[in-house]
Order: sequence, then C-alpha cells, then structure tokens
Amino acid sequence: MIDTVAALLGRLAEVDDRGMRFGDVFVSWGEHVALSHDRAALLRDILDSSRPPHVGVLLDNVPEFSLLLGAAAFSGSVVAGLNTTRRGEALARDILLADCQVVFTETAHIGLLGGLDLPGVRVIDIDSDEWRATTVSYSGSEHIVDATEPDDLFMLIFTSGTSGDPKAVRCTHAKITGPGSMLAERFGLGPADTVYLAMPMFHSNAMMAGWGVALAAESSIALRRRFSASGFLTDLRKFSVTYANYVGKPLSYIVATPELPDDADNPLRIMYGNEGSAPAVAEFARRFDAVVVDGFGSTEGGVSIAATPGAPPGALGRLPDNIVILHPDTGLECPAAEFDADGRLVNADDATGELVNYEGAGAFSGYYKNPQADAERIRDGRYHSGDLAYQDADGFVYFAGRSSGWLRVDGENLGAAPIERTLVRYPGFAQVTVYGVPDRYVGDRVMAAVVPTVDGEFDPIAFAEFLDAQADLGPKQLPTFIRVARSLPRTATFKILTRSLSAERWNCTDPVWVRERHESKFRVLTPELTQSMEPHPAHT
Repeated sequence: MIDTVAALLGRLAEVDDRGMRFGDVFVSWGEHVALSHDRAALLRDILDSSRPPHVGVLLDNVPEFSLLLGAAAFSGSVVAGLNTTRRGEALARDILLADCQVVFTETAHIGLLGGLDLPGVRVIDIDSDEWRATTVSYSGSEHIVDATEPDDLFMLIFTSGTSGDPKAVRCTHAKITGPGSMLAERFGLGPADTVYLAMPMFHSNAMMAGWGVALAAESSIALRRRFSASGFLTDLRKFSVTYANYVGKPLSYIVATPELPDDADNPLRIMYGNEGSAPAVAEFARRFDAVVVDGFGSTEGGVSIAATPGAPPGALGRLPDNIVILHPDTGLECPAAEFDADGRLVNADDATGELVNYEGAGAFSGYYKNPQADAERIRDGRYHSGDLAYQDADGFVYFAGRSSGWLRVDGENLGAAPIERTLVRYPGFAQVTVYGVPDRYVGDRVMAAVVPTVDGEFDPIAFAEFLDAQADLGPKQLPTFIRVARSLPRTATFKILTRSLSAERWNCTDPVWVRERHESKFRVLTPELTQSMEPHPAHT
C-alpha cells in the first residue's frame, strides 16, 4: 500500500531522538511535525479557497523548505518548487504557470522577485521579523490533517529546461512516497541511518531519492544548503551519513577533488542516483569504499531502468519488459546493436531509437496546464520519453542522448551520449558534453565542449593521439571541434545546458580547436578559419 506524505510524517510525530540536522541546528522529527502543523494552519488562513491552493518555494535547502512540505501535506496544499537559478521573466513565468498564491523565499533570493509582474502573488521572506512573529502566533496549532489520497497532487516540479522552457510536472503524494519506500526497503535503510540531502529540493531527485527515502525509513536527514564537492567528505563524517543521492555531475566533481589517504574512512554505504559517468562511478566506489547505484529515470517518471549488477561498462541496466526502443522514422522496434571486433557500434542508425513505455504512462501524471506537452508524451496509449537508447544482444540498454539532440552526420543519425562516454575516458578532461553544430553544406558536425582537469591545460597532440587509439569510436563520431572552457553553463541540478553551447557553436570567447576528418592534428580556430566553417548560404 502506498502512503501519502502526511501519513509518513504522521508516523514520526513522537520521534525525538532523530530528525533533521542543518549545520549546528537540530530539529527532531517530533518538532518538525509540530512546526509543519503550525504552518499548515497558516496556509489554511492565507490561501484563497477559490483559487488552486498552490504555494511557491524559492529557497535553498534550508529547514523551512522541509517544514513547508510538511505543511502542504497536512493542509492538502501543493508546493511549486522554484528554481533558484531562474531569473527575470523566466522566473515570473514559472510562478504564474504554477498558479502560486504565495511565494516563500529568503533574503538570499528575495532580490530575484524585485520588479517582477506577479499579480495576486504574495511574497513572504522567511528571514524577516514579520515571518518570525507570524510563526510564533501559530505556535501550538491543532494537529489537523486534511483528507488526501496517494494520487492527489502534492508538488509541481519543473523539468530542467535543457531543451526548452521548463515544464511543470505533476507529482502526486505517491510519486514521492512510492520511490522513497522502495529505495528504503531496497537498501535496508532504517532509523539508524542518515540521509544526506545536498541536491536542490525543488528537483525530483532530492524529493524522490532523498527526502522521501528518509521519511519512509524513519531515518535522519543531514541537510546542506547547496552541494559542495569539497565539503562532501567532511559532511559524511560530521553527520554520520550512510546514504546519499545525486543527479548528473556531482560524482565527477567529488572525484576531481584531491585524493587523500583516508578517503575511505567514512560511514557512507550507498550512493544512489543517475547520469553518473562510468569512470566517475568506478572511481567514487574505489576512493570512498561505498556502493554506487546509478539508475536511469526522469522527473516525469514514465520510464525508469534499474541498475543491474554485473552490467557492462556504460550500460544503464537491462531493458524492462514494458519498455521498447522504437525507431523514430518507422515507429518499429529497433534491432539489437551490432558491434565489430573493436567494439564499435556498426548499426547505430538502425539500432538507436526512443525509449517507449508501451503499457502506458507509468508514474507520469502529466504536466500542469500543458495539454500539448502531455499529448507529445502520451501517444496511442504509450509513453514516449524523448530519450534515445540502444540495446545489445543480451538486453543491456545504453543511453544515446535526447531525441532533440540527434546528430545527423553524413546521412547517419548519431547519439551524443556514446561519444561522450568515450571522451570522458581521456584523463585530461574533468567534464565533457557533445552536441551537433551545422555542417557547411548539410547535416551536422560533432562538437565537444570540455573542461580540463584541475590545473590542467588542453594538449591537442595528446588528445588527437587518444582519439585515434579509441577503436570503438567510429569515423563519423570523431569530434571536429573542441571548445576548451573553464566552466560550462548548467542548470541548478548540474545538467549542462548543451542547447546554449550548440547555439553558440564556435562563436565564443573560449578557445576552439578544429580537426577535419582527413587531418591528424588539431589547430586553433582562427577568424579566417571560422569563415570557412559557417554554413553555406544554400543550406541555412
């Protein structure tokens, strides 16, 4: 049976020996429940019953975020997680799309709301004297729990927006408690454990693989305002962390920190997340003596792939029975991937397709006020993920990128992810992303933006030699352009904004190196060379 968030919190009402730690602050679960009820009473008073009971939360990972989640659970309200990296009209658009009556923010972010046109939206600063006085006036409120069901809406969580405007995903109580309970049981977590919560709480990874896990396991939470690679190990030891979650690049950031002889001297048992690179996963497990479980899923939840023990390097896991890979042109199931003696994928165009849940929407409950996007996801009773993949003859599936990120090179469709998996093997790179840029005449060329390792510089000769030695990298997959940057544009959940890099192409202040397919060496892209790279007028 799947519980509501209110039910999981209610079980903790008498628990005083564990709870939430934030720096030197400790809030027991019993205090948390009481304070959430106080805020629930406040929400019932200030929300207009004729409008959707939606409240926006524009906060870092601070205790008040968790208290407001509890308040929403008890009062039947809905929390809209607002991305603290959004700005101006983009932020206003999210707030209004989510029908927020109130936005709770803090001094660090209240300036983001200044000058925005937010009709009918009240802004509350949790660092203000007014808020402190208000919470005192509601102290000791009656513990009332409004009737809710697992399928009732609990949160609106925005997608990362790496390929367009973020969409508000409808997240029910079950979408938080279901994964939380499953992971707590899967990893044997209980009251003696501590969950480390450093991923932003406005995102699904933190809620489903972190906060919800702690509630289900009745364990403690170590809350960090923002993720810090340098502070990670210190926090593990300070808070006795046994379980942590991640999404995207944090593993790479952590293993990029200087290695110390006692790295393995820590209490962490499980590191769970998705989108970690195979080298980062292996290195993290080695250095910190923890089990890393890297799965595959999205905020929408229509397709998920569990990690499989013993899977080949780079594989997400085995393809579940309800998921198929459909070719984008024919709509038919793709054949298994074929590899040559060097491990090179030889039928990428035929074997690569979209991950589709043919049994229906899965955990996807739709987008908020976006029927067009719903229709794109659910077609003919099937959930279309927009994610590209291929599977080998043994049923192991490999991520190939987003359908919006297809590269068309010399008439062949290529996924960016397999190329990235090869480039991250290069020891001189700390971060890599691959994308298509226009070919002068037709189709795309492969471009990569890279960040060298700490204190490292890009060595064009060594990298060219590395590329030529990669037997599993086909000629059409070889990058023509390498953009060498000190940092890459990212979302708040550490996903690289590849669409921004693709739009900029080589027109940037970072040095760009170029190597044509017939050339052996990279050379710096000069203004004169740039002119020869621009798409031919007949193909723009």
